[in-house]
Amino acid sequence: MVTTGLRPRRSAVLRLLVVALALAGALLGGLGGAAPASAHAALTGSTPAQGSVADRAPEQVTLTFSEGVAMGDDSIRVLDPQGKRVDDEKLRNLSSDRVVKYGAGLPSGLRDGTYTVAWQAVSADSHPVSGAFTFSIGAPSKTSAPVPQQEAGGGLVGALYGIARYLAYAGFVLLAGGAAFVVACRPAAALVRSVQRLVVYGWALLTGTTVVMLLLRTPYTGSGDLADVFDLGGLQQVLITKPGAALVSRLLLLAAAALFVAVLFGAYARAHQPAGADEPEETDEPEEPGEPGEVAERGQRGEADERGAADAAEEAGAADAAEKGDAAEEAEEAEEARRRKDLTFGLGFGGVIVATGLAATWAMAEHASTGLQPAVAMPVDVLHLLAVAAWLGGLAALVVSLYWGPPVERAAVRRFSRIAFGSVVVLVATGLYQSWRQVGTWRALTDTAYGRLLLIKVALVVVLVGIAWLSRQWTGRLAEVPAGEVAAAELRAAEDAEQDARREAEQDAAKAAGQKEREAAEERDDREAEKATVGASATTAAATAAAATGPAPKGAPAPKSGSSPVSDHSTSAPHDTPATDDGPSAGDDSPDPARAAQLARQQAAVRTARTKRQRDADPERLGLRRSVLAEAAVAVVVLVVTTVLTATEPARTEAAVKATSGGQSAEAGRPQALTIPFDTGGPDGKGTARVRLAPGSSGRANTLQLRITDPSGKVRDVPEVKVSFTQKAKKLGPLSVTTRHTGKGQWRASGIQLPVPGKWQLSLVVRTSDIDQVTEIKNVKIGS
Repeated sequence: MVTTGLRPRRSAVLRLLVVALALAGALLGGLGGAAPASAHAALTGSTPAQGSVADRAPEQVTLTFSEGVAMGDDSIRVLDPQGKRVDDEKLRNLSSDRVVKYGAGLPSGLRDGTYTVAWQAVSADSHPVSGAFTFSIGAPSKTSAPVPQQEAGGGLVGALYGIARYLAYAGFVLLAGGAAFVVACRPAAALVRSVQRLVVYGWALLTGTTVVMLLLRTPYTGSGDLADVFDLGGLQQVLITKPGAALVSRLLLLAAAALFVAVLFGAYARAHQPAGADEPEETDEPEEPGEPGEVAERGQRGEADERGAADAAEEAGAADAAEKGDAAEEAEEAEEARRRKDLTFGLGFGGVIVATGLAATWAMAEHASTGLQPAVAMPVDVLHLLAVAAWLGGLAALVVSLYWGPPVERAAVRRFSRIAFGSVVVLVATGLYQSWRQVGTWRALTDTAYGRLLLIKVALVVVLVGIAWLSRQWTGRLAEVPAGEVAAAELRAAEDAEQDARREAEQDAAKAAGQKEREAAEERDDREAEKATVGASATTAAATAAAATGPAPKGAPAPKSGSSPVSDHSTSAPHDTPATDDGPSAGDDSPDPARAAQLARQQAAVRTARTKRQRDADPERLGLRRSVLAEAAVAVVVLVVTTVLTATEPARTEAAVKATSGGQSAEAGRPQALTIPFDTGGPDGKGTARVRLAPGSSGRANTLQLRITDPSGKVRDVPEVKVSFTQKAKKLGPLSVTTRHTGKGQWRASGIQLPVPGKWQLSLVVRTSDIDQVTEIKNVKIGS
């Protein structure tokens, strides 16, 4: 099969890429916003419990997680009501075989009040997790330390890290899949400049994003401040962690991949270069035996016989030499074929080793390295990544070959089709195992974010397989083109590349020639000025000598005015001197480099237009190009969903958290504390209302406590307060709450039922006189 065309239909390409990027942006916008909250290791319990009130100060604070985490001495901080840290700043590892638990010691004699526990960790799959909760000793205090609002892995640093992760996946796919396409499907593609750029760009993209991720690990798992990328101490700490070791290993493997790429597009490409691409074919025929020549009319017949015998011997020698030459040529071809075979085997084996190692750097640091059956999950994850690269990376190489390269053989497309089919089989098998391992139940496919993302990915892969089936149908309709035409097209492509290089060299030569002409002109001007000076001096000397010797003898020719023997010689010399290379006469016969470059560009444009007409005249090949391009566009979206999926909490983990917390989510039962300043505008109209809602759940009865103080912090009474809740998303409310006055500046309400979880609006009405009142609205998050 041959599909020609050096210039694609850019409008169609751009339209499909824009659609793919739009879908990718929609997915990132709709799903990526929740990525920081998608903790892969979740807090399943704590002592003291969140929102609890202890009679006396506990000896320590303990946290229990759903899976392994990495923590340090600064990972658990306990703050008193004034925001001062009160723990002993030493992490306690209380984990056992099946329980992941860490703690921080507390000093004795802590005062009564509300304490805040802020924690941060890195889960076993390299993602940062964080959270905070409060507990009270004796009774809740008027004030408490503020709870951190930004979770670990969020903000600008989290967004940059997520982009780098996606680009790293894309770089691996282009590098591994593009190289596999060249070695396994179409060795001649090693000579195609667009394929070379694809693989090299994939290597550069993966290398650059790996370095960026390594630098971003410190702020990503810690402060969230972008300036911390230059923290060398933090970088040293990152290098001793499992994710840091994986990234460093990836960089080392990329160094080996650089050598692989150099051999692939160097020695391997030259080994598969068509004959005559670098030097003209030998066309000289063996010399024909010469004619005996004209025999003189009086020549002897014996001399003619001797010449005939010599000619016969020469013919026999030429035949023997031709046979020996053919045998040598066959031996050389056999040696070249063996060398190509050995080189292909070496590249294939080495490429598989490097690609497997690169895929393992993801498997050893992400989902597969923790949870259920990691010893099985990690090799399965490596196979999954290799299959993705072979399919989607090979697809990208095929796209650039079809649109920006010489003709593609039908056999090469069929070889890629078989590899793609095998990759799909591997993807289905490994994907089923990973789905069972991460989801666990059918219900989790619809009840969890991970399950819904997985369904989207499966749907996209089904669409991708359908388009691939259409491409296979187009391939079956194509007729094979003789190898000679393919080789000729490849030779033309190589010649075009050489012409491009030659044009660049000619442009450089034209610049150099212009500079040289300017220097030559300046040198000529200097010589003419010097000659004029010498001529003037000679004339003056001649006149002086004539005046000294007197008049010339009679009969001698009088010299012409203003001339002398010296001046005649000096003035005639320039006319007798031949022109040098620097002179203008030499430049008149040399070709104009700028004109030659322009002619070469025009010839290339004509060839491109002719090739485009031939390409667009074949509907089968046009259909194949469009279907393959559509595959590539869908593949971009699949990679986006895969990246978001790896940053989402697995459904099995989420289910385990709910099971250990009595069927509630990790956010369930968290008390909500609000501080609401108000100003009614009248006398003594300013104050602050502090509202506490516990347990902050939609599945249980909630209790509301309200306390009002004046600007100095003293408790004060007001004539009336009203509280209500509204859920605008569900069009619920306002649900009024009946409060009862329990003391000076104190109100309380019990049995508050909020039917659904989510974001609610709390409306507080405060009246400080008969005519002065104000309504303040605050958002409150209710768990399930």
